[in-house]
Amino acid sequence: MVEELGRRERKKQRTRAAIVEAAAELFERKGYEQTTVAEIAAAADLSTRTFFLHFPSKEDLLLANAQTRIDLGVRALAETRPGASVGEALAEAAERMIANSWENDLPSGLAAVRANLIATVPALQTGLMQRMVAGQTEMAEALHRAYADELDRVDAIALVGALLGAINAAALDSLRGGGSPEQVRAAMRRAVDLVVRRTSDRSGGGPDLRR
Repeated sequence: MVEELGRRERKKQRTRAAIVEAAAELFERKGYEQTTVAEIAAAADLSTRTFFLHFPSKEDLLLANAQTRIDLGVRALAETRPGASVGEALAEAAERMIANSWENDLPSGLAAVRANLIATVPALQTGLMQRMVAGQTEMAEALHRAYADELDRVDAIALVGALLGAINAAALDSLRGGGSPEQVRAAMRRAVDLVVRRTSDRSGGGPDLRR
C-alpha cells in the first residue's frame, strides 16, 4: 500500500511538472492572457479535466508553489531547535523555502516567466500580493509562537516582512536581469544573509548563508 501511494504521488508530481513546463513555454511565447487552459493541457498531452484536477486556474498554476513555500517556512519555525536564535530560525525557514524554488520554479523556467508577467498583468500583481500578505501573517504567527518570550507580534511581523520582502525583491531583480538559476539562488541567499545579520545585531547569533 505504501509503495502504491508512493507511485501515485510520483505520478502526480510528474503530471504537475509537465503542466507547469508546458504553461511556462506558452506564457512566454503567447502571453499569459492569450494562453488558454485547453492549450496548456494539450501541450502537456493531457485533458483539460486533468489540468483542473491539479490547478483551479491559470493564476493558481503560475503562483502554484507560493503556499507550499509558506508551509515549509511555517514548519521550519515550528521545528526550531531549542536554543536557536531568532536569526538562525529565520535563516532555516528561508533556506527551506529557497530549496523549494531551486527544485521547482527555477529549473522549470516558471520563476523567470512569472517575474516578467507580474510586471505587466495587474490581476497577477493582485493575486501575488494577496498570497504574500496571507503568507507573511502565517509565518509571523509561527515566529511569535516560537519566540513568545522574546518577540511581540509587531516584532514578528516586521522580521518576517523584512525576510520575505528581501527574498522576493532579490529574486525578481535577478530574474529580470536574466540571472541563471544559480545566480537567482545566490541573490536570495545574500538577501537572507543581510536580514539575518540585522536580526543578529538585535538578538545575537546567526549564520552566514553566503556560500
